Amino acid sequence: QVQLVESGGGSVQAGGSLRLSCVASGVSFSDYCMGWFRQGPKKERVPIATIDRVATIDRDGTTFYTDSVKGRATISKDNAKNILYLQMYSLQPDDTAMYYCAAMLSTCTRYPDHWGQGTQVTVSS
Repeated sequence: QVQLVESGGGSVQAGGSLRLSCVASGVSFSDYCMGWFRQGPKKERVPIATIDRVATIDRDGTTFYTDSVKGRATISKDNAKNILYLQMYSLQPDDTAMYYCAAMLSTCTRYPDHWGQGTQVTVSS
C-alpha cells in the first residue's frame, strides 16, 4: 500500500523559508518520479517541482521547477530513507496553498499515481 505523508507546512512571514518533507512508503524512488504540487485558494492543483527516478546521491537526475518558484525552491530526495524534500525560500503571499507530495510511476507527468494528504503553507505580508 502506497502512503505519502507530508509535513513541514505552517505560517510564515513574507521573505521566510520552509522545508517540506514527504515520507513515502510502498514506493521505491528508483521506480517513481516524485514531485510537489500545490493548490491555492480557488485555483487548480499544479505541479511546482519534480525530480526524476534516476536521481541519486551520486548521480544528478532531472528536476523541473515551475516558473513561479524557479530560483526560490530546491527539490531533493533521500533514496535510502524514502523522503522527498522541498526547500522554499523568499516565500511570498502568492505561495499560500496546500502543498501535495506526489508519486508518478516511471516518468514525470501532470497526473500522479499517488497523492499525499497535503500540508498547508500560509504566507502573510
